Amino acid sequence: MSAIAITPELVAAHGLKPDEYERILALIGREPTIVELGIFSAMWNEHCSYKSSKRWLRTLPTKGERVIQGPGENAGVVDIGDGLCVIFKMESHNHPSFIEPYQGAATGVGGILRDVFTMGARPIAAMNALRFGAPDHPKTRHLVAGVVAGVGGYGNSFGVPTVGGEVNFHPRYNGNCLVNAFAAGLARTDAVFYSKAEGVGLPVVYLGAKTGRDGVGGATMASAEFDEKIEEKRPTVQVGDPFTEKCLLEACLELMRTGAVVAIQDMGAAGLTCSAVEMGAKGDLGIELDLDKVPAREARMSPYEMMLSESQERMLMVLRPEKHEEAEAIFVKWGLDFAVVGRTTDDLRFRILFEGREVANLPIKELGDEAPEYDRPWIEPEPAKLVHAADLPVPADLSATLVKLMGSPDIASRRWVFEQYDTLIQGNSLQRPGGDAGVVRVDGHPTKALAFTSDVTPRYCEADPYQGGLQAVAECWRNLTAVGAEPIAATDNLNFGNPEKPRVMGQLVKAIEGIGEACRALAFPIVSGNVSLYNETQGQAILPTPTIGGVGLIEDRTKTARIGGMRAGDALFLVGGEGSHLGASIYLREIAGREDGAPPRVDLDAEKRHGDFVRGLIRAGQVSACHDLSDGGFAVALAEMCMAAGLGAEATLGDTHEPLHAALFGEDQARYILAVPMEAAPDVTERGAAAGLPFRRLGIVTEDGRLRIGEAVDVAVADLTIAHESWFPAYMSGEVVPSAAAA
Repeated sequence: MSAIAITPELVAAHGLKPDEYERILALIGREPTIVELGIFSAMWNEHCSYKSSKRWLRTLPTKGERVIQGPGENAGVVDIGDGLCVIFKMESHNHPSFIEPYQGAATGVGGILRDVFTMGARPIAAMNALRFGAPDHPKTRHLVAGVVAGVGGYGNSFGVPTVGGEVNFHPRYNGNCLVNAFAAGLARTDAVFYSKAEGVGLPVVYLGAKTGRDGVGGATMASAEFDEKIEEKRPTVQVGDPFTEKCLLEACLELMRTGAVVAIQDMGAAGLTCSAVEMGAKGDLGIELDLDKVPAREARMSPYEMMLSESQERMLMVLRPEKHEEAEAIFVKWGLDFAVVGRTTDDLRFRILFEGREVANLPIKELGDEAPEYDRPWIEPEPAKLVHAADLPVPADLSATLVKLMGSPDIASRRWVFEQYDTLIQGNSLQRPGGDAGVVRVDGHPTKALAFTSDVTPRYCEADPYQGGLQAVAECWRNLTAVGAEPIAATDNLNFGNPEKPRVMGQLVKAIEGIGEACRALAFPIVSGNVSLYNETQGQAILPTPTIGGVGLIEDRTKTARIGGMRAGDALFLVGGEGSHLGASIYLREIAGREDGAPPRVDLDAEKRHGDFVRGLIRAGQVSACHDLSDGGFAVALAEMCMAAGLGAEATLGDTHEPLHAALFGEDQARYILAVPMEAAPDVTERGAAAGLPFRRLGIVTEDGRLRIGEAVDVAVADLTIAHESWFPAYMSGEVVPSAAAA
């Protein structure tokens, strides 16, 4: 049947192992055509099939009182009351962004936005979690500039506010940066759209932009390690057009109001192939496509190219036939293609026609259901050794140490980044990037708001993947709590190296175990997500990076807290214990020049108790500012609050036997700093005592512009601000700023 000989080399070039190819032969009883080989390659690669992670993903908690739709659809759907729901997901575009940073990042944003609005939601917020190599690596600055420009170029033009995110640097990302894109949208709970096709003989309609050759084989490329031939993969990167996507959004939302949509699916990874197969298989139906009817922007495209193209801004829909004219008129009005390219069938086959001949005929359910699923060998990660703070010398000048930390790559202000993003478009942003979480008003509702954050500490995950997984969830939960939000659900983006290596697979297994335990303990279900594996270059894997994107609900948006909300005369309180842990800390890396040691342990009961207490105070209107303690510990958190408010503070160190550097910079978990109006301080003190939590009064917010912590630190907030705000602009202007992080 095949005009092109299917050789072992061709099979390998499609990312299929010999035993996987034997499975294909047994499944279809013959040699596949080149188009069929491409379809199997797309459906059975790691990016689409999750064949190495599926077994472990099933262990995650995905249900909850508010969960309407968990994993398995384009995005998760969570009830926020009053007939409204939030629809959200996070997804990676790592490999494309390293090859072509602008378009890779831009189309990552475009793809995640489509995942949200294909379910009927209008996007209201975006975030991005970015990891780059060492600052002094020759490619890092180029990647930072291109990725940030791509994220801003697409999101700003489309018209969605970027409300939060992360940027980290580490040599382990030198050959493989990470771009994790998050989007959330708002919909009515009675108007959510799904991808399950229903009904035999119904038209399958192609919507949006035309199909080109960009991105052919992109999903397969994203499921492979990089080598010295990386630049040859540039044609597999998609090209985006945010203005077309904006039209597609409006056309789809208008179409959905007509009742014309039976099922709808974004054309993302593997384009026509994945969208058609998923729609048919979910509905126990077959799909027949006629590629002669697919709108193409390039001449003489082959059926192989059409089926594997990842051209952007496209949707596939099953249409109610009686609504054809009304539906087509909407897309004509918006200047977009609307073409009937196939039909649903009752034979569970996936048929592809081209120029009057059949170029593919495959069992549609087996393309997904029979994809390989591996229980890959894994080894338990070796426990990291404890670093005892008492064994580390205490710097002679702790004020200077704090200034140095505030200007280090992973602590320095990200203003250079987020000021390139439109954070205020749509007019609903209540808290902008730079705090613990972004907050967006629920448009049209008198009181509600939603909070968004993303978190992971990769150095913890490298030292102890289980504790790192726990901590990623716990910090995400704390950041939502710190603005007064009830954490309601999460999405994950699991970025790891080659799962065929037992050490890497062990990292993935233990991180998922930690994530699952934390999500269960904190009633914080995972409702959507993405796995990105094979993040390696010439055998060097990234740090294990299981990013957690969290969503929180604020019922009364007049009762929130922000990092910079404190006022002169406010009383300062610490919720949680004193600092003690320096293992795997920012202090250890930036000041001691080491990256060893076990991470801080996470006590989920303490996280829950402390977080619920803090949230209760915020909702009672007794907190003017709040900040959770994470990277850099107590001193860095208090410095960040002072800089955000433009005020000073006087704080005491607790009764602790820890060395001063551990008390100041230890990264112990389950901790918050609160600023409380002085008139509320007695009541807050009483409530803290009654709660039986580790809780003490720290001191007071001052107007003199100095941060004083006991006898250890006395520094001008202006000096902290200069250090904090200078690093990123200086770095991006071409000055390589020396850092232990780059060592």
